[in-house]
Amino acid sequence: MKRIGMLTSGGDCQALNAAMRGVVKTLAHSGEAVEIYGFLDGYKGLIYGNFQMLTGKDFSGILTKGGTILGSSRTPFKTIQEPDENGLDKVDAMKQNYFKLRLDVLVVLGGNGSHKTANLLREEGLNIVTLPKTIDNDLWGTDMTFGFQSAVDIATECIDCIHTTAASHGRVFIVEVMGHKVGWLTLNAGMAGGADIILLPEIPYDIKKVVQKIEEREKNGSKFTIIAVAEGAISKETAKLSKKEQKKKAAESKYPSVSYEVADEIFKRTGREVRVTVPGHTQRGGSPCPYDRVFASRLGAEAGKLILKGEYGFMVGYRNREIVKVPLDEVAGKLKYLDPKSTIIEEAKLLGISFGD
Repeated sequence: MKRIGMLTSGGDCQALNAAMRGVVKTLAHSGEAVEIYGFLDGYKGLIYGNFQMLTGKDFSGILTKGGTILGSSRTPFKTIQEPDENGLDKVDAMKQNYFKLRLDVLVVLGGNGSHKTANLLREEGLNIVTLPKTIDNDLWGTDMTFGFQSAVDIATECIDCIHTTAASHGRVFIVEVMGHKVGWLTLNAGMAGGADIILLPEIPYDIKKVVQKIEEREKNGSKFTIIAVAEGAISKETAKLSKKEQKKKAAESKYPSVSYEVADEIFKRTGREVRVTVPGHTQRGGSPCPYDRVFASRLGAEAGKLILKGEYGFMVGYRNREIVKVPLDEVAGKLKYLDPKSTIIEEAKLLGISFGD
């Protein structure tokens, strides 16, 4: 009998259910008796012992379902070792609940912060297997995370829709795409949607270069411009500030987000009408795309195989088109940034896309 704990932590995304289904179906088809304990609302469920006993029926029919049947929440790693408001030691509570249920392994589906906590629990003696989820595709140790391709599809469709109204009215349109620290999602959606300018956190922009691109297009007969902006995009001026100064500037800003600041700067310098569209959390929602259904199922199946073999302390990742196991201590605490000198950036520039640099 194997006793499996499972939780989904951090922001939700598409294919979380597909990944869990992959784990459970693999274990069920192995012929070994299994008990599944689903912790509700991420690490909170593990901390406070809030769980449900699950059976194979609970994972039936969820391949195409978005979100997570277990619920999720953000439990920041920077406060995980601090007592809660009632003085409860959260790490100790998680360990106690793990051992109280006599679990053989805890399966964690999460992003960067969730992997930090997962690695901490591994260091505390718990058997851990993780799966890489995030629409940002910023998790170290894997070329791809599930949820990413579905979010790219949604953001791309938004840009596609903007094209028709932008062309009709001859306006500059900004589409703000999710991504505070990395630009994978904005880059891919921007290229797929035919954006003329893409602004990313990894490539600080010069607003003069942005305006120059708009004016070049107008001179060449293009009456409209599409700009894909990552929510974490940053100007060259702001990039020169310290992190503390950047936070202060953001707190004092009159703009809801960087996209509105860019829009205002363009209007001041050109007099052109600029419209901002923010698809927001729609990028996390809805049914997973076919790619993510297959990808998450493969990752879940490999996680199930690791559990059956008793191989713990790994994230199931994807490298060079193969599913691989990556030691958790290599993953935790690292972000996979987009290299400004990467070939995909070079190729985008060959296509005439400006990054404002």
